Amino acid sequence: MPQSLLIITGHSQGLGRAVLDLFLSKESFQVLAISRTKLELESPRLTQISLDLSELSVLENKLSSLFPEGDFDQIVLLNNAGWIGQVKPIGQLGPKEMREQVNLNLLAPMYLTNAFLANYQSDTTKKIVCNISSGAASRPVEGWGGYCSTKAALAMFTLVAAKEKKSLNTHFYSVAPGIIDTKMQEEIRKSNDADFPDLDKFIDYKEGGKLVSPEEVAKKIAYLILNPEKFTEVIQDVRNFELT
Repeated sequence: MPQSLLIITGHSQGLGRAVLDLFLSKESFQVLAISRTKLELESPRLTQISLDLSELSVLENKLSSLFPEGDFDQIVLLNNAGWIGQVKPIGQLGPKEMREQVNLNLLAPMYLTNAFLANYQSDTTKKIVCNISSGAASRPVEGWGGYCSTKAALAMFTLVAAKEKKSLNTHFYSVAPGIIDTKMQEEIRKSNDADFPDLDKFIDYKEGGKLVSPEEVAKKIAYLILNPEKFTEVIQDVRNFELT
């Protein structure tokens, strides 16, 4: 059976964990999973690496040995790790937290995408880079200065990569996953309403049952990865997907 490779960041919880579980159920996929925390999970098709992606010097030192070699028919990089950061107005943000957020949300996926393309240059191998974005990449949200900015920058980076790499076998996506019932949403609901005017709206998402499960979104992400010919645009939103 032909083998494919999924490289995923932020696999230990939330959407990343749901995607990991889904692809481990597919015997054709090997998975390299990168996160600060390793899971107590054993599979002959899973390799886990403990790495804090906000520590760029550590990531840079590991880039040359990070990507597995092998005769893969498809290789996927899913940059999923991210952080909402401090939910505060600009002018009240901590420099340390701002730096960590930019490192994790933007620079780490830029590093990984750059190294991914350098390591896997064969034109015959199918390659997909999927960067998890947000609706906040295209609209300003008060209190989310760092999050909106890093997601917007990552979307533009993805667009540039797609324009440079015009190939039938290479696809780039910036994917907004919708509003998912994860720990990030818990963090958002703990915000101060003085810092985050949309707080009541996000509390209502939870209390009104409007949040989507990570498993449901993972199915849509997998559908995109397995059917790139159906997705011709770089900027995607899972809320517009029809699983056919």
